[in-house]
Amino acid sequence: MAKDSVKLIANNKKAYHDFFILDTYEAGIALHGTEVKSLRMGKCSIKEAFIRIENGEVFVYGMHISPYEKGNIFNKDPLRVKKLLLHKAEINKLLGKIKEKGMSVVPLKVYLKGSLVKVEIGLAKGKKLYDKRDDIAKKDQKREAERDFKVRNIG
Repeated sequence: MAKDSVKLIANNKKAYHDFFILDTYEAGIALHGTEVKSLRMGKCSIKEAFIRIENGEVFVYGMHISPYEKGNIFNKDPLRVKKLLLHKAEINKLLGKIKEKGMSVVPLKVYLKGSLVKVEIGLAKGKKLYDKRDDIAKKDQKREAERDFKVRNIG
């Protein structure tokens, strides 16, 4: 496997629906052995996950990694709090942005980059209901335009 190859494990589509993503960061994640094996099999969910910064360290809560099937006593709790690995400057930058009203940090993707497990996190601002409706309307409009274009080219 090449060092720069990327294999997507989990994607958080809900985050793109509920938030405006202003900036993204790539973070490592501190895991135990059987969790890595489970992630390689694609057994991960970040739909309900959120990120907090406590005492200058970044933690992800609610990230579900299913127990490894062939593991036994070495399996950890699927919903345990996991530490994210970022540079101190990035943590301080995120901390300053979070202090603003309506800003938060959410996990966007979990993927394998070479042999390492990475988490893409995003600095996010919450959407209002009318923003969500506007996005849905734009997506429907784009889908209709593509459908019309396809029909014209075939017929």
